[in-house]
Amino acid sequence: MSKELIRTCSPIRQDLTSLEKAKHHGIQRSLCRSIFVIATCTAAMMINVANNSSVFVSLPTIEKDLNIREEQLQWIVSAYSLSSGCFLLFFGRLADIYGRKKAFVIGSLCQVAFSLGCGFAQSGTTLVILRAFQGSGAAATIPSALGILAHAFPPSKMRSIAFATFAAGAPIGGAFGMIFGGILTQISSTHWRSPFYLVAAISAITGITGMISFDADVTSIEAVDWIGVSLVTVGLVLILFVLGQGEIASQGWKSPYIIALLIVGIIMVSLFLLWERHLEQAMDDPSRVPSAWTPPPLMSLSLWTRAKGRMAIILVIAFLNWSAFISWTFWVQLYYQNYLLLTPIQTMLRFIPMFVVGCLCNVFVAMFVGKFPLVIFAVSGTLLTAFAAILFALIDPTVTYWAFCFPSTVIVVFGADFVYSSGTIFIAKIAHPHERSVAGAMFQTMAQLGIAVGLAVSTLVFNIVVKNESARLGVTVNSAGTNAPHSAQLKGYRSSQWTCASFALMAALLAVLSLHHVGIVGDKKTVKHADSHHTIAVRSKSQDS
Repeated sequence: MSKELIRTCSPIRQDLTSLEKAKHHGIQRSLCRSIFVIATCTAAMMINVANNSSVFVSLPTIEKDLNIREEQLQWIVSAYSLSSGCFLLFFGRLADIYGRKKAFVIGSLCQVAFSLGCGFAQSGTTLVILRAFQGSGAAATIPSALGILAHAFPPSKMRSIAFATFAAGAPIGGAFGMIFGGILTQISSTHWRSPFYLVAAISAITGITGMISFDADVTSIEAVDWIGVSLVTVGLVLILFVLGQGEIASQGWKSPYIIALLIVGIIMVSLFLLWERHLEQAMDDPSRVPSAWTPPPLMSLSLWTRAKGRMAIILVIAFLNWSAFISWTFWVQLYYQNYLLLTPIQTMLRFIPMFVVGCLCNVFVAMFVGKFPLVIFAVSGTLLTAFAAILFALIDPTVTYWAFCFPSTVIVVFGADFVYSSGTIFIAKIAHPHERSVAGAMFQTMAQLGIAVGLAVSTLVFNIVVKNESARLGVTVNSAGTNAPHSAQLKGYRSSQWTCASFALMAALLAVLSLHHVGIVGDKKTVKHADSHHTIAVRSKSQDS
């Protein structure tokens, strides 16, 4: 008990000191300013998702314009998720120490600079590199935005509204990217470059509104765990690189360098976990003398065990549901453009329901997240995501859009928003104020890992099914798969959607088995923890924040 009290009470003292500093500065926020805070953070989430969805819809045009090989084309999408996923924990920790407002503004500036650079890129290699730097901007803005919202709005209905709105930014951003990406790619003079210019302009506006509306930073004097940063960043880079490259390598997943990099990546992440455990044990020692070799851990492993381990459950559910949601989006737009041969604008029109329903879903979640237990949102959200994928897995291309495509597009938004909003509210509630950006970064990192795994696994399934079905029909498929029979392609699209559904169904099962005792997270009640002294500590911090 004494070690747990030391670990719990030490951050509380730091948090109370920070809060007293904030009160000393006389921070008083009007309703209008609060709305701007929520809108700015939500815009950052929209930009993050739109950065991928706008590229999805313009990939065929980019391929022709820059004469990009098939395997390089995939990296235009993967490079963004790779860099953002790998730097989330690092930038989340820097935001908690040096200031979330500062990290948000710097991240927005990075988005502006590198989005403009992407728009001026003259080769595929340059575009991939700039996309990677563009993702680092999102790695700074998203965990900072989560920390800002958690700090600005104590547990209340306003916090529920703030996080529900922020979560709605994901499906709305996906639809926004598809809609404006499709329109600009087809009708603008600069074609696929125009969406990058649009993202740069919105990022600039977001950075300016953040500077105006966000509260002043309350910084910390804690040291940065540079050893942990190096281990986890290198490890995640290697693992995500393998997930993106494994399917298109010369010998596929059997390529020697793919196997070697995967092993090294796993070792690095394992060493990171061991190092973090060592630092956490050092923090338990009341006689510890602060030094550069024993800084506070980048990610306290005890975070995973909060609320009797349900923190870890929420993170795994986010991983699985995001694997399904983003993979659904990826395969649906490919089905529209490569199978039905629709134009970018025709494809964009079919995603408009996501934008409308995303706005409505935000209102629904904000109204009811304080009335229903977390398990209701987690189970219904994952089941709706699974059902949306199943509809496309059963699709009949000869019937009207309204039979399969429209209901699937509507349902998947509810699924994504239910899981994301309730999950982020839960994490903000049980995380200590001084670690909220890191906790948000963990959620985002699991989501980014889910994207990489979901796309890798569903792509593997698609390729295997198309190749086997083509062989059964007596056709030898080329490396790009462009000569595969129409029926083989349809079976591949259906199989990839069954894969998406399986991810979401696993998340639903996990939610049913593990979250039934959590209760309501969108109100002022405190989540019950494993022991009473931890519950009292967290309740004290929630009231003070």
